[in-house]
Amino acid sequence: ADSRRKLKQVQHLAQLIKPAIDEALKEKDQPVLADLGAGKSYLGFILYDLYFARVGRGRLIGVEARPELVATAQKIAAESGFDRIQFVEGRIADAEIGPVDIVTALHACDTATDEAILFALRHEAKFVALVPCCQAEIARELESVKGPLDQMWRHGIQRREFGAQLTNVLRGLFLEAHGYKVRVTEFTGFEHTQKNEMIFAERHQRSNPRAKAEFEKLAKEVGA
Repeated sequence: ADSRRKLKQVQHLAQLIKPAIDEALKEKDQPVLADLGAGKSYLGFILYDLYFARVGRGRLIGVEARPELVATAQKIAAESGFDRIQFVEGRIADAEIGPVDIVTALHACDTATDEAILFALRHEAKFVALVPCCQAEIARELESVKGPLDQMWRHGIQRREFGAQLTNVLRGLFLEAHGYKVRVTEFTGFEHTQKNEMIFAERHQRSNPRAKAEFEKLAKEVGA
């Protein structure tokens, strides 16, 4: 049942990412997609098989910190004849893989989603598709923050929920501040996963001063 739910999520995300891949394929002969926190690489393999393998071009790079998962993914790619997939062992924050057109991160936990955003900026990705998972950093910080809004996070369960919501709002504003147009939508139904918020961003300019000001204002107001 867990595998079926995961497959449903990955297939749905693949459809949501398709327009970005189509555009990247129009713009470049060999666009590069980086799948960060790749895990068992379900998403990477499906994206490659559906879109890159069929047109005979495009590269996919999976970044994963666990060596055993990297080794398994490399073996599957070799056995499948997927010769334009490679896997890099290491943390997202440390990965340097050259120019990237599309960045994906499915259920990268806590600050790994933030590392994926910084990775996209470092590698000047045009498209970013993120489905955040658990995110506890701001919730931990809010525990000691006092101010006019502190009733919003007085109870632990509400602090976790508010912290997660605030985290994703700040992520969207941060991407907008760096010139991305951001769309936040439901990723899939709650029956498949409760972590169902998707942040999709497409870069249109180098920066957005108004979004930067809103980001700094909100962070200051809540003490984050």
